[in-house]
Order: sequence, then structure tokens, then C-alpha cells
Amino acid sequence: MAALATVNDPEIRRPITELGMVKNVDISPDGVVRVGVYLTVAGCPLKDTITRDVTGAVSRIDGVSRVHVDMDVMSAEQRKELQTKLRGDRGPEKEIPFAKPGSLTRVFAVASGKGGVGKSSVTVNLAAAMASQGLKVGVVDADIYGHSVPRMLGVSERPTKVEDMIMPPVAHDIKVISVGMFKPEGNTPVVWRGPMLDRALYQFLTDVYWGDLDVLLMDLPPGTGDIAISVAQRMPTAEILVVTTPQQAAAEVAERAGSIAAQTHQQIAGVIENMAWLPCPHCDERISVFGEGGGQTVADALTRTLGARVPLLGQVPIDMRLREGGDEGKPLVLTDPDAPAAAELRRIAAGLGKKSTSLKGLKLDISPVKH
Repeated sequence: MAALATVNDPEIRRPITELGMVKNVDISPDGVVRVGVYLTVAGCPLKDTITRDVTGAVSRIDGVSRVHVDMDVMSAEQRKELQTKLRGDRGPEKEIPFAKPGSLTRVFAVASGKGGVGKSSVTVNLAAAMASQGLKVGVVDADIYGHSVPRMLGVSERPTKVEDMIMPPVAHDIKVISVGMFKPEGNTPVVWRGPMLDRALYQFLTDVYWGDLDVLLMDLPPGTGDIAISVAQRMPTAEILVVTTPQQAAAEVAERAGSIAAQTHQQIAGVIENMAWLPCPHCDERISVFGEGGGQTVADALTRTLGARVPLLGQVPIDMRLREGGDEGKPLVLTDPDAPAAAELRRIAAGLGKKSTSLKGLKLDISPVKH
């Protein structure tokens, strides 16, 4: 049982012994060990991973000659017990854990005024960098129409449903959910109006079992439409990260996307300028393919609009490997962390991922004492 306690469920990320997934253990005199394991649902996509991990953990015990792993499926009652263990008995009213006053998860809504500025690439690489730095990270692909996060993280499996909970797939130690995981096979478009978009976002935040996250990144669609408004209403504590390119046309649109914070009373964590320059392959010069100064322009304009300093967090240079990593599901910050673009993204991630020691915004269960 001590050896089995080292095996984590690949979706829930907690020991199978703690989750009640060990059905039985039978040890024969000749060292053959048979372990029964409960799967949360029939056809669990990660049962081979569980089998491999259980076999490896038990095989390392002295005297074990062979390991057999038998799979069974939890009953409805066992699944309900698991749900209560993970989420507590909260009754029929669902709630967004990250919107609660005592939440310690820092939420970043990554926004842009227009498409094509590399917002999703920035989101994925920031998430991968934070995870590699030891943080527990989740990503919500809230760009319902243009969902690209699963491909960029190399996620191909579908989420697993346990009662009314959804277990998100995990890639590069990042929990991720996207509407693309629920679509039929093929590149079928999502044709939804505003209320359905809001409902999808709500389910991503309430039905998905995220566990205890340090950081949640939300990849928003471009502009200031339904999803941006829903995020502001359902997650008022989410901080906005504005992504732009250096060109003034993109900067003007990005400024409008960030200015929504003035109406929703959200904080802006800062501005990231993507595709800032192209390192010359033949010399040390920087080629300003899309112009210069757009990121600082947006930061200065938002500072004036909001009356609070909005920093330019960083300038990410153009790197073909950043695009190639997105196509292959291998974030550049992991495959080549010393590349100039990766190094800048890791630096930005390190700053954003720092845990705040401030008590501002937290509800403290104390009351004044009269003397």
C-alpha cells in the first residue's frame, strides 16, 4: 500500500490510495502480486498509464516476481463518494472556486484587440514556463470560436466525466480544458450565440475539477465581446494581460481591449509586446518587421485611462521555433528555454507567477473585540 500510495491518478493528480481506487491486493507465496484498481469510468483513456505506474511501483518492492493489474469500474455510489471527497458536499448550487473571496489562485485573462498577434502562443508558453517553475497551472481555452490551445499543448485525449465533474486532460503538467475537446471529429466550427458562450465558460469554471491551482490562465477571444464581458462578471478578480504587436494599428485596437477594465473595474497586470523584432540571422541587428513602440504605447495609454500604472511586462522577439512548437504541441519554453523568445517569456512568467503575500482582497474571519 505504501508503494501504491506513490501512484497518482493521471487526471486528478492525487494518490490512488487516497481516492479509493485500490480495490484489493493479493500476494501469493511465489511473489506474484495481483492489484485490483477501480477506474472512475469505463473506457478511461489513461488506464494504460495507471497500469504502467502501478506495475512499476509494485515491481520495485523486494521479493515481487510479477505484477498483474486488474481493472474494474467504480459504481455510481463510489463515484459520488469520490466527488464529495474532491469537491465537498456543496449541494445543488454550483460555484466558481476562483471567484470566492478566499481563493489563493491568481487568474489572468489574456486578451487582445485583434486576432493574429500570437495571444494563444503567449498563453501556452507562459503556462508551460510557470509549470516548469513549480507552480500548479491550469488553462481555460475561452476562445470558443478559435480554440487552438489543445493543439499547442499537444492534447489529443478527451476529458473524463465523473458524475457531474469533468476531469481535464493534463499536458506538460498543465490542466487544460477547451470546447474543442467536446466537438465531433474534424474541424467543425462552433456556431453559438452569446448565452451559449457564457454557459460554456461557466461550465469550464464550475464543472471542471481543477484542484488547488496557483495560476489559472484564460485565453480569451479577440475583442471585447460576450466572453470578455462574461469573464468580467463571473471572475471580477481576474487580472487582464494585454497582448499586442509593435505596429500602431494593432496597438490602438489592443488599447480598446484593455480599456474594458475601466468599465468592469478589473486590474490590468500589464502589456506584452509579441513579435517585437526579428533577430537578423547574419548579424546582431534587430529588424523591426512590425514597427516599434506599440507595446509601450498601449501601456502608457492604459495608464492614463485607468489612472494606475500599467507596465510593459516584456517584448518577445519573432522566432520561427515558437510557431513550430505550437504546431507540434511542444512549447518553446520547454524545448529550447535559452532561445531569446523563450527566455523573455520565462522571465515574464517568473514575474507573474510570484505569490502575493498581501492580504488585500481576502476575507478574514475575524471581528473586532470591544474592551
